[in-house]
Amino acid sequence: MGNAESAVVNKRLLRFRPDERPIIEGVFDRLQSSSSGKAPAGKLLLIHNLQVTMSKMAPDSMIQRVFDGMLSVDPGVPLPPGGGVRREQLLIFLADTLRGTAEERAPLVVAMSHGTKTTATTDQITGFLEDLISAVVQTLTHRGRLRGWRPDRMGNGSQGVKLLAEHLSSDIKPSDQNTCDVACVEDWLFRVSGVAVFLELLIGEGLEVGLTSCTPPLLLPQCRDAPWSALRCLLDLPLLMFLSPQMPEGHKAPWRLLFSTNVHGESFTRLVGNCKSQGPTVILVKDTKGHIFGGFASHSWEIKPQFQGDSRCFLFSVFPSMRVFTCTGYNQHYMYMNLGQHTMPNGLGMGGQHGYFGLWLDYDFGKGHSRARPRCTTYGSPQLSGDEDFTMDTVEVWGVGIPPSEQEQDEDEGKKSILDADPELQAIMEMTGKKIYSQGLREPEEDTGNEVEVEKMRGLRDTFNT
Repeated sequence: MGNAESAVVNKRLLRFRPDERPIIEGVFDRLQSSSSGKAPAGKLLLIHNLQVTMSKMAPDSMIQRVFDGMLSVDPGVPLPPGGGVRREQLLIFLADTLRGTAEERAPLVVAMSHGTKTTATTDQITGFLEDLISAVVQTLTHRGRLRGWRPDRMGNGSQGVKLLAEHLSSDIKPSDQNTCDVACVEDWLFRVSGVAVFLELLIGEGLEVGLTSCTPPLLLPQCRDAPWSALRCLLDLPLLMFLSPQMPEGHKAPWRLLFSTNVHGESFTRLVGNCKSQGPTVILVKDTKGHIFGGFASHSWEIKPQFQGDSRCFLFSVFPSMRVFTCTGYNQHYMYMNLGQHTMPNGLGMGGQHGYFGLWLDYDFGKGHSRARPRCTTYGSPQLSGDEDFTMDTVEVWGVGIPPSEQEQDEDEGKKSILDADPELQAIMEMTGKKIYSQGLREPEEDTGNEVEVEKMRGLRDTFNT
């Protein structure tokens, strides 16, 4: 990189740490060397070079989009003919996709959506998103970052890709002609951060950039101990990528299967028994009309004739569209579960009111309703099921986060007496006839009687040691 290097490139390279810049500058030569003898004079990068490196992590259609995005870059210097990507173009493309702003990424997205130089339709952007999400799923699979999930035992991933792409593109605010200029795409990228995360993962992993300072984003939560041999779950990877960021702990919270009709049978009593006192949960329902929907419960389910939960709860739709419906503030009817009473409804519900829940599963297993006229008062959701009164096809409940039993165990272990951490001090106190007040007790407030004695014994031990 000498005097011929454009000022644009030099400015972009400043976004990387000094130890990262040689890695970024070396990507061009490495990609070229991946297919020796196929590079033309002038050292241009051809699409074949990208295909050799990216074929296991992206479909051909996405590789073509990445190549077109590189070609669209203006490096600030004259470009030779030849139909390939120049070194300066690649460097700017890497800087803008990995460390760029929404303003810098917007022209690249327009180019990769195969629009004109300045505009793209929402359909073209949706097509770009479908290829991008497919590539992310393929990359996670190839890199072994599925975190315990089994796509072969999960829902229709290709359908999930389309639904997630449609959801992300629904936030675009196009003109009356359904066309987006660069400013429109910039505004969308600024508001919808997930697109940039997907793009960073694809480019960083697909081109094997290898910046040691960049940890690949966690797009999937950890799955714990699911019985995959018996399970055929409603979740798919794009749906997990959609739901996980909505959770209070995001991708950090592990998921564990609590109930599934195809594992545990069709029993409301079993559902209640498996889900009660298990911490936050995600409920998924598929009705016989093919609609898939559910809700997130922020608290443990408890059997009582009152509403439970808080404003972190929400309802969502999966099919025929992916949407999240958060609380409106109109009331606090977040969660409800009751069983065995004659005067109150028996079943599981979220939002709305008795007899008109946003989501209701009746104790007479197999029946439910989603009555929103026109919207659920608690969550603002429309009717989620195919019919207002629906018949269940499949029900799943996933625990989200560390089980309360494990949390209590961790807390108990954290309440050990100071003497447990130093058995030698305990022995000295016993030798000197001091009473150990905290023996058998582990609450911190019960240990205060020993604190002064412990300090004295430490001094006494130091005297013995000298």
